Amino acid sequence: MTGQAQYPNTRLRRGRAAAWSRAMLRENFLTSADLIWPLFVTDGEGIEQPIASLPGVSRWSVDGIVERAGEAIALGIPCIALFPNTQADRRSADGAEALNPDNLMCRAIRAVKAAHGDAIGILTDVALDPYTSHGQDGLIDDKGYVLNDETVAMLVDQAVNQAEAGADIIAPSDMMDGRIGAIRRALEMGGHHNVQIMSYAAKYASAFYGPFRDAVGSGGLLKGDKKSYQMDPANGDEALREVAMDIAEGADSVMVKPGMPYLDIVARVSGHFNIPVFAYQVSGEYAMIEAAAAAGAGDRDAMILESLTAFKRAGASGILTYHAAHAARLLAQ
Repeated sequence: MTGQAQYPNTRLRRGRAAAWSRAMLRENFLTSADLIWPLFVTDGEGIEQPIASLPGVSRWSVDGIVERAGEAIALGIPCIALFPNTQADRRSADGAEALNPDNLMCRAIRAVKAAHGDAIGILTDVALDPYTSHGQDGLIDDKGYVLNDETVAMLVDQAVNQAEAGADIIAPSDMMDGRIGAIRRALEMGGHHNVQIMSYAAKYASAFYGPFRDAVGSGGLLKGDKKSYQMDPANGDEALREVAMDIAEGADSVMVKPGMPYLDIVARVSGHFNIPVFAYQVSGEYAMIEAAAAAGAGDRDAMILESLTAFKRAGASGILTYHAAHAARLLAQ
């Protein structure tokens, strides 16, 4: 680094000596507007189902999702992300329930919009794993290999189904090649010109997804793994290729998932592309913070805010986190 005087003419601790000075010199700021709150939808009414592997997180029936959306609005959280826990008898090899206009996801979308209108955005997951009996994100052949183009055709119909229910942001999490362009064309042809696409552009075959799969009911169903379509954790340059393709196909924003183990990817993507970049602080990351706090290994609130600030420092425009509501309350203090 050039242009900086040496000690003692420069004492970097001068700027850290008082709280007012630290605030004045702070480079990155975290606000509730940076947060997206993932929520899990289950069937029934008046239901809250705590998720054992995600302490403090529950599945909610549609009426509870509407209440959580109102809570998010009050906290200044601009968007919720919905994930369904599809009933076992509605799962099938082809994931056809994803196309049902009265499925859990669509009912939750309509209910939130009816109650809150445009006061909050709704991001919806596009992938078949919450609907398949085998737990994979797409259609499979007789050897268990996930078929790309046949899956894309299903994802297009799923995305349009959600858009027609009132979704504001379609978020394909499947990692099939070509799905962003196909979905964008279908949304345009269907008149959904203002429906955004947030692509899970760099989604890794990670060990940190376990509690999420418990939450949506696919964990015990999964046959094999997802390494043939999700990214190899050892690869970084490939992430830039994935992001470039999705931008070219019509993504409005992109996501890196997981978050904390891939801060380098968040930084590289935000540095290479002039597009909003989101990070997903996934279920395993959330569970580790909760476990560390429960074991007395650190202050929970401080760990939450520090981890979320790290995403902003890396260049993220926003963060999907199960800590969203609690973090927003901390930030309001």
